[in-house]
Amino acid sequence: MSLAHGPSWWQRLRPHVMVFDLPLALVITALLSVGLVTLYSAGLAIPGKVSDQLRNIAAAVLVMWFVANVTPQMMMRLAVPAYAVGVALLVAVALFGIIKGGSRRWLYIGTQIQPSELMKIAMPLMLAWFFQREQGHLSWRSYLIAAVLLAIPAGLIARQPDLGTAMLVTAAGACVIFLGGLSWKALGALLAAGAASLPVLWTFMHDYQRDRVLTLIDPYHDPLGKGFHIIQSMIAIGSGGVTGKGWTHGTQAHLEFIPERTTDFIFAVFSEEFGLLGIMVLMVLYLLLIWRGLNITVNAPTLFSRLLAGAITMIYFTYAFVNMGMVSGIIPVVGVPLPFMSYGGTALMTLGLGGGILMSIQRHSREVRG
Repeated sequence: MSLAHGPSWWQRLRPHVMVFDLPLALVITALLSVGLVTLYSAGLAIPGKVSDQLRNIAAAVLVMWFVANVTPQMMMRLAVPAYAVGVALLVAVALFGIIKGGSRRWLYIGTQIQPSELMKIAMPLMLAWFFQREQGHLSWRSYLIAAVLLAIPAGLIARQPDLGTAMLVTAAGACVIFLGGLSWKALGALLAAGAASLPVLWTFMHDYQRDRVLTLIDPYHDPLGKGFHIIQSMIAIGSGGVTGKGWTHGTQAHLEFIPERTTDFIFAVFSEEFGLLGIMVLMVLYLLLIWRGLNITVNAPTLFSRLLAGAITMIYFTYAFVNMGMVSGIIPVVGVPLPFMSYGGTALMTLGLGGGILMSIQRHSREVRG
């Protein structure tokens, strides 16, 4: 007589544990490792930074694992509530948010939160849901509604003011609208209209935002004031040479010439200590991250999944491009961290959430093909 045995506890648990997409997980792990090595050097005079970041990484990985277990169908059901809650919180920030450094970006509800971070994910979720619903009968009206859905949170975030986050939210939303079927001709017309509106936008900018643009054009007009940070950052990058000065031997960082060296300007610390060769390795890692995101986007089985994966990939690209660009002095400083490298819990949580979404979509794609 044979005894029938049911599946073991590991067989039942394995599908929920083995949800990480291996190529994506390896690239993210490599970037986190490089970030920790650089953070150790950048934070030598600031005890506790590495241990705090390890806790942030553990929380982000947990979020990534949890979201990777959520199906795209469930994400679709959460899209509208997430967007509505995000916009409501942004309105609450505008009415009675906490002011820090001249910006009203935070809200206290038992703990201090920054609702604009939620919109980096909620915005593409909402637009992907909208275009999935409109699939088959898209018209100019559909794109107009999508533009309004994007403009509301982007405008509220820019008003705080927080141009860096507003840029990321806009980039993610614009990616969804473009992948949703917007023609190249319409895209060109919008870009031309945007360029033509720059003089008008200039009149609405705060004084410190104008100063950042002027400093980008000529940082040496105020080398000891507004231009000091970007000048020191460029000196750090240039002084690294081909091979760098060596780990923990960067002078610009350890003599405290580089501002925010553990967060927004960690790329300058990395460049000084590891040089051009290190920068090339880092660029390859980010290109692999973008490539894997695009690969998941192309193979996504539904329009919703495809648009969402494309938007998450665009967020990763925008994070990396804007941070490296502002630290190198080719775009204005807007306060965007370097993905998976800069110190900080909120941004890392958002990036982990995005990684979990990509892994969920990839897992669902494999199940559909299987």
